[in-house]
Parts: sequence; structure tokens; C-alpha cells
Amino acid sequence: MVERTTLFVALVKLDSSRADVTAEAFTKILNRFDSQLRRSMTYDQGSEMRHHKTLTRETGVDVYFAHPHAPWERGICENTNGLLRQYLPKGTDLSLFSQEQLDDIAWKLNTRPRKTLAWKAPAELFLPQGAFDFVKHWSQISHVALVP
Repeated sequence: MVERTTLFVALVKLDSSRADVTAEAFTKILNRFDSQLRRSMTYDQGSEMRHHKTLTRETGVDVYFAHPHAPWERGICENTNGLLRQYLPKGTDLSLFSQEQLDDIAWKLNTRPRKTLAWKAPAELFLPQGAFDFVKHWSQISHVALVP
């Protein structure tokens, strides 16, 4: 999932594509965040979102559906999928990844500056003020990279 204005990414481990499993996993991830940051989501026409009303009831997130065969209606998601391919190449068996590993990949994307965000990172814009110190984060990474 990607938030459309800040490009903040949350990846969700699904044990199957059944609608009840999807709704439960999405509920768990969405409820991690302040309700003001999770107002709606747009999904494709997959049957795994059959329980979208349950998801809305449990999270307060309104679910909208893109038209079939209209990926341009989900352009931010399509772009994010391209970025995710750097970590999860096409054909990768996603069942081998834990939620913790997916969270780590999401964090890498969320701390990556984006030109479309005036070179800010999604975490800077999405998380509450002061929750993420971008300068400190990158100085720690740079320091680790310099250590032999």
C-alpha cells in the first residue's frame, strides 16, 4: 500500500489471497497508523477485496476500486511497484518473506528522498512531526558504510 500524497509505503504479508485473510492483514497494517493518515485506498478489481466493507468498518478507511484494465488510475501504486522490484524482483517467491522483512524493505523506500517530494523522504512527511530525524538517520547510515 502507498499513501498518495507522501508516497509512504506499507507492505503487508498475506498468507493467502483469500478475501478474509486480505481484510484481516490490511486491517492490522492500517491500524498501525493514526486515523488521519489513512482515510481511503484504491484497489484493483481483485476478488481478494470482497470483504472491503469489513475493512472499512474495522479501520475507517474507505475503499475505492479502479476500473478494470486501467492501471493509470493507480499510477502511484504502479510507480511504487517499480521501486519495489529493486528489492523483490519479478518472480520472487513472496511467501518466503516475513512481515519484519517486508517492513524493512518498506522502511528503505520510506527513507529514500524523492524528487516528486522536493527531495524529502516519505517518512519525513507521513510520520508525526519529530518522529523521524532524517539527518540523524542518514548520518548513521553513512557512518556504518564508512566503517571497514
